Amino acid sequence: MDPSLLRERELFKKRALSTPAVEKRPAPSSDSSSSKKKKAKVEQGGSSSSKQNTDHSNGSFNLKALSGGSGYKFGVLAKIVNYMKTRHQRGDTHPLTLEEILDETQHLDIGLKQKQWLMSEALVNNPKIEVVDGKYAFKPKYNLKDKKALLRLLDKHDQRGLGGILLEDIEEGLPNAQKAIKALGDQIIFVNRPDKKKILFYNDKGCQFTVDEGHICPYIMNSNKETHHLCL
Repeated sequence: MDPSLLRERELFKKRALSTPAVEKRPAPSSDSSSSKKKKAKVEQGGSSSSKQNTDHSNGSFNLKALSGGSGYKFGVLAKIVNYMKTRHQRGDTHPLTLEEILDETQHLDIGLKQKQWLMSEALVNNPKIEVVDGKYAFKPKYNLKDKKALLRLLDKHDQRGLGGILLEDIEEGLPNAQKAIKALGDQIIFVNRPDKKKILFYNDKGCQFTVDEGHICPYIMNSNKETHHLCL
């Protein structure tokens, strides 16, 4: 090759290497930008839902958000019944108006429909609530005023062969039940059932007597020959 041509080619290479190359990037399409926006919205929605789930798991959700459902209504009813039971057990047995109950249970902000439901259905049909002159009171299984009333009830059950009474039923209907039971002392007897529930019986001391062994042994010898040697 001609030496002059070789020199020109070398000069061309040097100029090409010394000149910086600028790459022109394609403009982003509308499809890619819209997909990014959708992705951002999805991430935002996911974060908000996760935040709500976190709030629920921490117990910080607002119960009023469920005010339109039956779960909220029956939750209010359960709280009212439990409150009426507690106040009865501590000796506050006088009836209350619905407004007084809602005030005591901090539910004055419930809707008109819920109030109407409580007045016309829920409270009047509840077996643990009785209506007294338009007011509401707790209705225990056994309505006992004091320890004497409890002892009379246990005695009546004993005479009729009805057995004992569950301690939880006594505690439900007798204000300050533990104090009254302690005061009765050995006039009552506790028996534990297999399910660990306690039953109260009347301790009839008139049935406690001593039988002479002279009367016991002939009965044993005549009724059971295998044990008659115990009396020899």
